[in-house]
Amino acid sequence: MPEAGLSVLIPVYNWPVETLVQALRAQLANWPGPAEILLLDDGSAPPVRAQHRPLAALPGVHYRELPHNVGRAAIRNQLVAWARHPWLLLLDNDSSLPDAGFIARYAAVASQAPVLVGGTCYADAPPADPVLHLRWYYGWQREARPAAARQRDPYAQLTINNLLIRAELFRGFSLDESLTRYGHEDTKFGWRLREAQVPVLHLDNPVRHDGLEPAPVFLQKSHDAVLNLAALYRSEGLGTDTRLLGTALRLRRLGLSRLALAGLRAAEWRLRRRVLEQSDLRALDLLKLSWLLEVL
Repeated sequence: MPEAGLSVLIPVYNWPVETLVQALRAQLANWPGPAEILLLDDGSAPPVRAQHRPLAALPGVHYRELPHNVGRAAIRNQLVAWARHPWLLLLDNDSSLPDAGFIARYAAVASQAPVLVGGTCYADAPPADPVLHLRWYYGWQREARPAAARQRDPYAQLTINNLLIRAELFRGFSLDESLTRYGHEDTKFGWRLREAQVPVLHLDNPVRHDGLEPAPVFLQKSHDAVLNLAALYRSEGLGTDTRLLGTALRLRRLGLSRLALAGLRAAEWRLRRRVLEQSDLRALDLLKLSWLLEVL
């Protein structure tokens, strides 16, 4: 059992968090120590802020607002700086708890490692709105993985959402705030933990990802993530163990990158159509490769 208190950290951005906060409050008694929930709004629309301000009156809940959006890495670093307790649980605001045993499962194994990753799951049925199907299908196929599979490559499978970590450890690394686009801030965090040989334990203790983006938005976020991956490689040589960057570098070594890029560019409109209309993940992989080859 952990020997000290828990700070649950939730960055808020244009998504209702009342249900998540109430579900967490109902379970915090299962943590053997003091606990708090910290909500930091990252420039949400005024109606969303007004909706959330009453949460500050709930026992154990603290709510603040930033004057403007600072991004995924900076908002989490600020939450960590605000936290009072030695254990941190980082959650995305568009998550939900699948059952009443979420906190208890973390408490039961927290002494086994300084970093624990619970994982992500998705609704069993596809969304009724077809424009959300791509994000749901991608989550089912690529993100909702059991702990045993994630543990085989524990650092590459690390995600900031649903991460339980010792506060002093997180503060020793922090997230890279230079990655202002979407994507790979948690990937770099995992690489740094690997370099330091910090033990990471994966659990079957998922949160459900409810905030499904429309397919065009998810496609743009995928593009942003590729640009971040390229930036990390150029600046620090990171990412060579990823399948995407490994493929791009192999093509370059073989002298085939220009030929591959020309073919992918010619097929781009067809690939986009297959991604957006058919949720074709192979086509999405090829688009990502095209985007990466363009900037390497």
